[in-house]
Amino acid sequence: MRLYRLLAQNWQTLFGSPEAPTTKDDIILIGQAPDCSEWLVLSANPDDALIPFDGDYSRYDFIYRQEWGLIINQEVVQRAWSDTRAKAYPIPFDYVDGIVKGDINQQEEYIQACLAVKAKYPKIIWD
Repeated sequence: MRLYRLLAQNWQTLFGSPEAPTTKDDIILIGQAPDCSEWLVLSANPDDALIPFDGDYSRYDFIYRQEWGLIINQEVVQRAWSDTRAKAYPIPFDYVDGIVKGDINQQEEYIQACLAVKAKYPKIIWD
C-alpha cells in the first residue's frame, strides 16, 4: 500500500457519479482536508486519479477512526492499515473447526483465505 492524494475534482473519476458510485475495496480514506478539497488515501494500486503523497500530513484531519483523534502522522497511517488488514482476515474458528474435524480441505481453504488477505493488503511502502 502507498499513500496518495485524491483531489476533489478526481473523486468521480475514481468512485463514479453519486447516482452510480463504484466501490473500491483497495482504497482506504485516511485523511481529509478541512475544506474537502482533497483526501489522503491508502491504495494498493496506482490510479491516474491519485497523486503521490508529498509527506505533509498537516493539511489533513484524520478520518479513518475519529476515536483515535484527528492528528495524522505516519504512525496513525500504519495503525489504520493494520486495522483494515486485521478486519479482512477470516475468523480463526473455521481453521480450528477444520482441525477438530480432521478436514484438511477446510484448513486449506482458511489458509488460502489468509493468503488472499496478505495479497490484497500488502505492507505499506514508505518512500
